[in-house]
Amino acid sequence: MSARCSLRSGVAAAVVLLGGLVSLAGCGDSRSADPPASSSGPSGSPEPTTDSAGLDRFSRQQLDWGSCADFEQPGDPLPASLQCTRLTVPVDYARPDGDTVQLAVSRAVASGDRIGALITNPGGPGVSGLSLATQGAGTPLAERFDVIGLDPRGVGASLPAVRCLTDAQADAERADPDFDTSPTGIATTEQEHRDYAGSCAGRMGTELLSHLGTRETVRDIDILRSVLGDDRLTYLGYSYGTRIGLAYADEFPERVRAMVLDGVVDPGTDRLQAIRLQAAGFQAAFDDYAADCARSQRCPLGTDPTQANTVFRGLVTPLEQRPATTTDPRGLGYSDATTGVQQALYSTELWPLLTVGLRELADGRGDTLLHLADLYEGRREDGSYDNVEDAFNAIRCVDDPPITDRAVAGAVDTDYRRLAPFLDDGHGTGQAPLDLCAFWSVPNTSSPQQMSASGWPKLTVVSTTGDPATPYQAGAELAGRIGAALITYQGTQHTVALTSGVACVDDAVVSYLIDTATAGDRTC
Repeated sequence: MSARCSLRSGVAAAVVLLGGLVSLAGCGDSRSADPPASSSGPSGSPEPTTDSAGLDRFSRQQLDWGSCADFEQPGDPLPASLQCTRLTVPVDYARPDGDTVQLAVSRAVASGDRIGALITNPGGPGVSGLSLATQGAGTPLAERFDVIGLDPRGVGASLPAVRCLTDAQADAERADPDFDTSPTGIATTEQEHRDYAGSCAGRMGTELLSHLGTRETVRDIDILRSVLGDDRLTYLGYSYGTRIGLAYADEFPERVRAMVLDGVVDPGTDRLQAIRLQAAGFQAAFDDYAADCARSQRCPLGTDPTQANTVFRGLVTPLEQRPATTTDPRGLGYSDATTGVQQALYSTELWPLLTVGLRELADGRGDTLLHLADLYEGRREDGSYDNVEDAFNAIRCVDDPPITDRAVAGAVDTDYRRLAPFLDDGHGTGQAPLDLCAFWSVPNTSSPQQMSASGWPKLTVVSTTGDPATPYQAGAELAGRIGAALITYQGTQHTVALTSGVACVDDAVVSYLIDTATAGDRTC
């Protein structure tokens, strides 16, 4: 499992609240037989609906399901059981006769008495969701639903995919830690942001960049729902995917059948408070790791967890001046070291690998942490990159108003260092560069807003007590505000439903998605 929570360039970039993700990889590829087309949705309505005149040609298009061979990313094959296709949607829903984009869609066909389609989203933003069509395999979900994976517009195998940097430029960006918060250092970092934003606009065009956000993805999912033959949406979203789900429910409350939101990114939460909660969440996850590690005499952070921050800083701070040796000629610099550590904090399953990486670092080597950082950054063994980072930036920069007040940027940077001291590089001055989105070439198309929940069916929220990227509090508060059932999972990881084999969670989620009945709140 891999997850995205913050940009790579130290604390100053980490202060942007970024929804996490779940990425599940499968293997193989082949064509399988198409089932008969369904003429009705889960409630039996024969005429799925979409919005407004001019969209009929999109909502009534016929999908040509076939092999996923042309949809696979290098080194990331899709399971042989899946089928893939492309869905055409307008770039701008206000101009449905204008340019179009093609979304990559995958499915695992229901093996039994089909209810409808279950559309999934892994989060990010910017992460491919095609492999999520295998979600729920081995459970009754696979019998009752066509499970649908989706690469949102600009992402993965969708056309066009957002590309802002070359592979060489991405390597160079990672090698520059940007920890200088002097006036000169801030000016340099902000010029790099301007250059990146200009490169994106030059490569992709401002028309496309203006229409890559959650606002459009919600409309895309509604088109997909209609094309799949369902009058109401059944949806499973993780992390940033919960924001998409909430926005859909707010836009089309009467079109929601059932919705599971795991690892809540609440668009109604004060953004600066959310950043602070995330900082505290990462520190708590690091503390949990340090306490677990301290039970071993060979723990690279020592046997006293109260000293773990200090010991860790002693390991990574020298990398600011001299990278650790790696088999790869790049070496392990400071930014990649902290990125690799954060990557490992998303799941206890990665803690043993983190211990190996920190032991290596104590010996002056950095291979394991570089591998973890590459996993996070989407760098393949051949040195090429997927487009997660570029799509991530393009989407988030139109999803929220940028922070343009320098006093606010400095205060948030200070708070982040205080709340997550293991990530504090010691260069804080009370000032910080403005984030990339302050220099983006197009304005934001969404803003924080409270969801009314008027006319919504009862949703299900899953929240993990030790989730570093989407803290438990956000999910619990949202569930209370919208009257959703709350499944609390006691653990240290990012998201859990149908990913970790926790029967207490999975059974409740599967039961709800199939019959929409809720058993009330539960703790697992």
